[in-house]
Amino acid sequence: MGTGSIRRGGGALEDIVSLVSNGELRQKITVASLREKKLQHQPITCLTAYDYASARLVDEADIDIVLVGDSLAMTMLGYPDTLSVTVDEMLHHTKAVRRGVKHALLVADMPYGSYHLGTDDAVRNAARFMKEAGVEAVKIEGGEKRADLIRRVIDAEIPVAGHIGLTPQSVNVMGGYKVQGKSLAAIEQLMRDALALDRAGVCFIVLEGMPREVASLITAEVAAPTIGIGAGPDCSGQVLVFHDILNLTFAPPAKFVRRYGDAAALIADAVHAFRDDVVAQQYPSDGESYHLPKETQQGLETVLERKRGMRR
Repeated sequence: MGTGSIRRGGGALEDIVSLVSNGELRQKITVASLREKKLQHQPITCLTAYDYASARLVDEADIDIVLVGDSLAMTMLGYPDTLSVTVDEMLHHTKAVRRGVKHALLVADMPYGSYHLGTDDAVRNAARFMKEAGVEAVKIEGGEKRADLIRRVIDAEIPVAGHIGLTPQSVNVMGGYKVQGKSLAAIEQLMRDALALDRAGVCFIVLEGMPREVASLITAEVAAPTIGIGAGPDCSGQVLVFHDILNLTFAPPAKFVRRYGDAAALIADAVHAFRDDVVAQQYPSDGESYHLPKETQQGLETVLERKRGMRR
């Protein structure tokens, strides 16, 4: 089948495959294809995105999962932690990301308070993320204690990703952002959490802030793919925050963060250069300005000359 026939095909086929710039076909990432990647031992990639531009860049880089994380509370809105961000704020950003994502699986965090008050609230808010923002899964923090609630959300035909270990929405209970699973009892609880989520039917489990050895045990034990962040290299895949890998955050990075670029320096240099050019009257140049057509210019000069003559 040639690429021309795919462009003209329309319908369901376009929902499954898309064309990249070099003409190759890209398979749409789904919940099922994530499980297949784990079975085939193919690493899964995940990055956060919070707006249209970053979503386009991440999706076009062939990342498997785009996560609209509640970390946007800090990266985009300047809150001190994730607890303050609202459902409406999350929806606003998720809608923008949806418009930039064509290939990756789109997942959004359920923010604090959107599922903590009961199952009905959880299903109602999760449905808003699907209906209003077009996500393909929502992410809910917590293990065993969330399993029944997650099952109910999944029963409403809404895929759910789990999240255990260092769960930022529980920062006040944990007494800070601390590595979890350091004692035998804590390891046992994490294993129970992971198995409960797996039995509930989550599409993947984020493992955050735990020893590598514990994450490896969990990954081997559950059928669902595991996505690590500060959990070592033995997970099914890895996730990092978009702003972290580009040095666009204003705090020291966590141990697990690897910076792949310095967008902060690039942006700062560009902004300073713009300011300097404006102050020095070097921007805009004549070549960056629009000009009147010759006929209009000649007519304008005639009018101006008449006005000058009337003032004499």
